[in-house]
Formats: sequence, C-alpha cells, structure tokens
Amino acid sequence: MVEIYTDGAASGNPGPGGLGIVMLFHGHRKEHSEGFRYTTNNRMELLAVIRALEMMKTTVHPIHIYSDSAYVINSITKGWLYGWLKTGFKGKKNKDLWLRYAAIAPKFNVTFHWVKGHASNTENNRCDELAVAARKVKGLPVDEGFVVTKKKPKK
Repeated sequence: MVEIYTDGAASGNPGPGGLGIVMLFHGHRKEHSEGFRYTTNNRMELLAVIRALEMMKTTVHPIHIYSDSAYVINSITKGWLYGWLKTGFKGKKNKDLWLRYAAIAPKFNVTFHWVKGHASNTENNRCDELAVAARKVKGLPVDEGFVVTKKKPKK
C-alpha cells in the first residue's frame, strides 16, 4: 500500500498558493511541493492530489490518500464530481482540475481519508509546511487554470 498525504495553502485566498505532498511506501519517503503566484486554497488542495497520482510510477499498489480538505474528499467520496461531470460543471469552480483528476483517477485503486488539519497528524503537518513554504518562493509561475471572475456590481 502507498500512503499519500496532501495539503494546499493560499495566502489571501486567492493569493500566492502552494501544495505539499508526502508519499510513503515500504520505508521509502518522497516529498514534493509547488507554488503558484495567484490561486486558491481549494485549487491547491485538489492539485496536490492530482500531482501525487501523476507522480506514481505504477498502478499495481492500492493507494490511501489523506487530506484535510473536505472540499476534495466530499467531492470524490460523496459522488458530487460525477454529478458535475454530467452537468458540465455548470456553476462549479475548478473544472480544469476536476477534469484532470477524473482522467487519471480511474487508473488507480484509491481510498480517501479525511484528517483534521493542523492537528496531531505528523505527515499532514509536514504537507502544510511544504505548501506554505512553496507559496513563499519568489518568481512563482502562474496558475494557468485559475480564472478570476469579476462580480457584477449591485444596483
């Protein structure tokens, strides 16, 4: 079994954002982080899961993903994502990332676990450290999929 811990962070939400990943398998450990100039916390939480799956070199082993994001966990485990796919994501955000997740996820045997953020889970706390550090890096790239929509002024 592969254990994957993920977390996302954004300062300002939207603002500079980052993601952190810790992957554990038979005594081996891999850490990964990335940051973006302007994004949201939810995008980073979801992108962390996607990037972790993209980093997998095999589909043979079951994967357990641990995240403190109710947005990500509920969207997948409660089947919301599949409803959004049927409606073309009408009124939903992060379509680009959800489509990316939907394309890669079926290749794996994934079980999701929600963990309380900023609590006693050592690996989740490490992911948070990685994500926060990644959003503070100078010269961050643009989150190409993040679209800022301006709300119409009230009359």
